[in-house]
Amino acid sequence: MSSIFLRCAPAIAALVVSAFALAPALAAEPAKPAKPAAKPARKAAPAPVVFAVPDAQPDQVKAAELVYYGPYDCEFQQNVSVTQSAKHPAYVDVKFGSGNWLMKPVLSSTGAIRLEDVRGEMLMVQISTKSMLLNVKTAKRLVDECISPRQRELVAEAKAAKAAAEAAPVKAIVEAGTAAGTGTTSTMK
Repeated sequence: MSSIFLRCAPAIAALVVSAFALAPALAAEPAKPAKPAAKPARKAAPAPVVFAVPDAQPDQVKAAELVYYGPYDCEFQQNVSVTQSAKHPAYVDVKFGSGNWLMKPVLSSTGAIRLEDVRGEMLMVQISTKSMLLNVKTAKRLVDECISPRQRELVAEAKAAKAAAEAAPVKAIVEAGTAAGTGTTSTMK
């Protein structure tokens, strides 16, 4: 074994010397940073959805004529605005908070007016005494007890009619008693 060592000793010595010679050079070079991992490719932004609003049909035009337009006072000091759309005939613009929706008026079989968001997110239901705004995607009512000036008038007219109807039988009884009382005399013992 010593003969093999003697034959390889010069080569081993040369390797050791070269390693010591390279050590200062390697220490002087800064370590190269590892290459960052490849970034995932960015997805292209979705193309904006182009939405065409269909022309209004005759039944929609009739429903639009029945909509209560104007400002609405709602529960909890909130407000809704319902205006005719400037861009789309027989459509309605509904504003609540920071939201603004283009809605199609639809007359229901019950007589209520449904204002349906053309994008399928919102719904406003109008009856003669109040309105409410709903988010149909989340199934939540956003605001209720909304009353437009016209609805306020209708409520006042209904109260007056009810009061008159309740007073009519009493008035008829009083008038009948007064008429009967004028022809009779009362006797007391």
